Amino acid sequence: MMSFPPCPQCASELAYNDGIQFVCPECGHEWLEGEEAQSEEGRVVKDSNGTVLQDGDSVTLIKDLKIKGSSQVIKQGTKVKSIRIVDGDHDIACKIDGSNMMLKSEFLKKI
Repeated sequence: MMSFPPCPQCASELAYNDGIQFVCPECGHEWLEGEEAQSEEGRVVKDSNGTVLQDGDSVTLIKDLKIKGSSQVIKQGTKVKSIRIVDGDHDIACKIDGSNMMLKSEFLKKI
C-alpha cells in the first residue's frame, strides 16, 4: 500500500491521491503535492505587489483607507512598523498612531 501525506487541515491519515491532487475523505480538503509543506508553516500573506509578508515587517499603505465606524481616514503613504500576520479577512494586525488596527494585505506594500 502506498503512503500519502496526512491532510494539512485535519491531519487525517486517510488522504488519497485522485490522480491530480490529494483528497481528504474526512474533512473534504483538497491540495496539490508540495502544498502540505506550505500549510504546515502557516498561511502565506502577500502584499499588493506579491511580496511575502512576515511578522515584524514594515509596510506602507498604497491608498487612503476609511476607518470603519469613524469619519477618520488613514492616508496613502502612511508607514506601519512591526505588523503581525493573523487569520481572517483582515490579515494584518498593527498599531497606527497608538490605536490597534486590522488591515487587509492587498492595501499594503512592503518597505
